Amino acid sequence: MTNQEKAMEVQEQEMVPEETERTRECRCFVPRADIYELGENIHVVLDMPGINENAVEITLEKNILNVKGFSQLEEQDHFSLIRAEYEVGDYERSFRISDAIDQSKIEAAYKNGVLMLTLPKAEEAKARKIAVQIG
Repeated sequence: MTNQEKAMEVQEQEMVPEETERTRECRCFVPRADIYELGENIHVVLDMPGINENAVEITLEKNILNVKGFSQLEEQDHFSLIRAEYEVGDYERSFRISDAIDQSKIEAAYKNGVLMLTLPKAEEAKARKIAVQIG
């Protein structure tokens, strides 16, 4: 696969497939995410620029964590737009959550276009020291 084909593949994955039925008439993007483990938690960081903090919706159903962000183009009275490279659209992404996560303690924070999800490990999944019996 050439570099150009790889770039096209990545670009295609940046938007939710068009065959997905939506109730809003705008583009829908799959937000890029970083997932890392730190101590007793798994952290998921998603880029969702242009979203108002009140327009973020997170649901958890049947071990599927759904993240949605809804944007609206704001009209500006104090200037006229000459060129726009930023595309307005919604964001949608889903993650399958295992039983190793304590689902009742998942937390979310949104600031400056970045959504941070904290998924604490369930007690059964935490590392523990096992005593060795001698004799």
